[in-house]
This record gives sequence, structure tokens and C-alpha cells, in this order.
Amino acid sequence: MSDATLTLWGTPHSLYTGKVRSYLIKKRLPFRELLLSNPRFVAQIVPVVRLMVAPVLEFPDGELVQDSTDIIEVLEARHPGNPMVPATPVQAFVAHLLDAFGAEGMLAAAMHYRWSYRSEQEHFLRAEFGRAVHAGPNREERLAAGAALMEYFNGFLPFLGVTPESIPAIEAAYEDLLDALEIHFQHHPYILGGRPSIADFGLMAPMFAHLARDPVPATLMKNRAPNVFRWTERMNLANIADGEFPGHGEDYLADDAIPATLEPVLALVFRDWGPQWLADAELFNRWVADNPALPVGHPVSIEDGRKVHSTLGMATSTMRDCTVVRASAPHGLWLLDKALAVAAEMDAGPAGRLGELLARTGGGAVTAIRLARGLKRHDYVLVLN
Repeated sequence: MSDATLTLWGTPHSLYTGKVRSYLIKKRLPFRELLLSNPRFVAQIVPVVRLMVAPVLEFPDGELVQDSTDIIEVLEARHPGNPMVPATPVQAFVAHLLDAFGAEGMLAAAMHYRWSYRSEQEHFLRAEFGRAVHAGPNREERLAAGAALMEYFNGFLPFLGVTPESIPAIEAAYEDLLDALEIHFQHHPYILGGRPSIADFGLMAPMFAHLARDPVPATLMKNRAPNVFRWTERMNLANIADGEFPGHGEDYLADDAIPATLEPVLALVFRDWGPQWLADAELFNRWVADNPALPVGHPVSIEDGRKVHSTLGMATSTMRDCTVVRASAPHGLWLLDKALAVAAEMDAGPAGRLGELLARTGGGAVTAIRLARGLKRHDYVLVLN
């Protein structure tokens, strides 16, 4: 192993491990992947991060970075060659927007297809969760350990707004998204053209570890959207070019263009998931107004202690005429705000083109969101800026 080899601490079934793994592969950075069941994770990594969470990236000198977005931003800054963030403004906006959507917006769908169909994929899930927490060779002990951990995650569904009443809307929205992405990936190997971006990595979070690997949603994806499934495979290959697209090149579309086939995807994102961002922003701004003296560095949470998924309470929104009540996701606002910051800094020309795109796709309300306080990550948690 080279002295420059990174260590990715994670699990095969983890959304955010899948996001970082794909990035490291496409970035062609040497790394090894270790499971959380490795004794060194609890002995040396958890005491520093002070959370039992994946992924964590360990540098050869022992430095640790946690959170998939933080990891990618740190590595992009240190390895500017082979960039994975578009340099042009409209493409950068779309890349950050879809990163936010994939990493947080699709969490409910990903968890629904894993846990609402648990009985149809029980043995697979026990094996996956078992290997993540039990390093011993005894198969039955590993499956039992997996089953115990599954009970914890299975209980998340109500907090994500997944209920018998909302499931039809969640499934219909996801199936329509698959259909739109299926057409897009018939014409383009990646979201913005001939090379991957943070948009692709953000979408890989739910699309690979949950929706392309778990048996029930994997069957749905393979049968309904084989080009999407092929994209998940492509995203775990080191080469950028794909022989399926011989004349496509290895760069984003020229002139800061957005593929026409991506516009239906954006329209679905704004229509079906946009209300969640609006509800989260309203709740966050109200919390800031009610707590004007909170200092920089204060955790963005109404709960005491360090939390992997902090929340400011329950947020109410709609999806396809269904009322959805879910725990707010300030982490998703932190990601969305990166797209909004790109839009705010645009010159007149790109701003005009973005405005036309938003008018065609219904994104005006989301891009009008303004947060009352800035957000950042510090000491491995989300805090006020």
C-alpha cells in the first residue's frame, strides 16, 4: 500500500459511503475501504469524530474528514486536476442542486424501498448490516448482529415522512424520476454530459447503495430504467469515457449548456421535492428568529448532544397532494445553499440563462429561498455560521 493511500471507512450498504467511493474511483485517487466492523474504527476513529457514522476518510497522516460533501470538497481543493465540479456558473448551480437533492431529498425514497419491503429482502439486509458491525467468522452471529442493527434503522421511516398515506406519492414520484433519468442516460453518460460531477455523486448516494443493490428496488430499476442501472455501474468504473458513447467526449457540455433531457428531471425535482426545501427553510428561519442570540458555532439542532442527523422539529409539506410530515433536514439546506450561493454570484448573462431554465422547470420558488443565517460544518457537526 502506498504512503499516499487514503482509507475510506464505510459499508457497502451506506448511501454516503457509495457517494464517496464513486468519487474516489472517478478521481483516480488511491484508497482502500475498511468496514466499521474493523476494531480500529471503534478504537481510533469514533473517539475523534465522537459519532458512530460513515463515511469517514482517513488521510495517511491520520487526519480525519467526515461527511461525504466535506470529503469531496477537501479532496477537490487538494487535487484540482481532473475536476468534478463544473467551472461554469449554470452547470455549477445545477450540479450543487442535484447533489443536495440526491444526498438529502431522496433519503425518504431510499429508506422506504429498503424498509417498507423488508420482508422481501430480509436475508440480504441481515447479511449487509451484519458484515458492517460484526467481524467474526460465525455466520449466525453476523446475521444476528445485522438483525439487531436493522431494528434501529427500520424505526426511521415515520421521521422521514414515510407512512401508509404518503407511500403512493413517494413511489409515483420516484418512478417518474426513474423514467426521466432513463431517457437522459440514453443520450448522455453523466448528468452534465461527458464527465461526472457532484450532481452524479449526490445522486449515487441513494441510487446505488439502496436503490440499485437492495433486491426489491434493484429489480424495479433494472426492469423499468436499465440505462439508470447502467449509469450506477459506470459511476463505479475508473474510466471517464464509456464505449457506449463513442462520440461524446470527456467533458461537460460546451458553453455552460444544460442537456435538454435533464430539464424533465429538474422539473420533477422542483415539483415533487421542492416543497420539502421550502418547509425546511421556513422552519429554520423561524428557529433563527426565535433564537437571535445564538452564537457562531452553535449546533443546528433542537436536541441536546451530537447528532448524526440533526433536526429542528417536524416540517409539513406536500407531495402530489399528499401531506407529508417529516423531521426537518437542515443538512439539506446547507447543501442547497451552495447552489443558491452560485446563483447569487452570477453575472447578468448566466443569470438570465438560469432564469429561463428555472421558468421552464418550475424552480423559481426554491431558488428564491434565503436563509436567515449561514451554515457550516465544524467539529464534524452542522453549526451556525
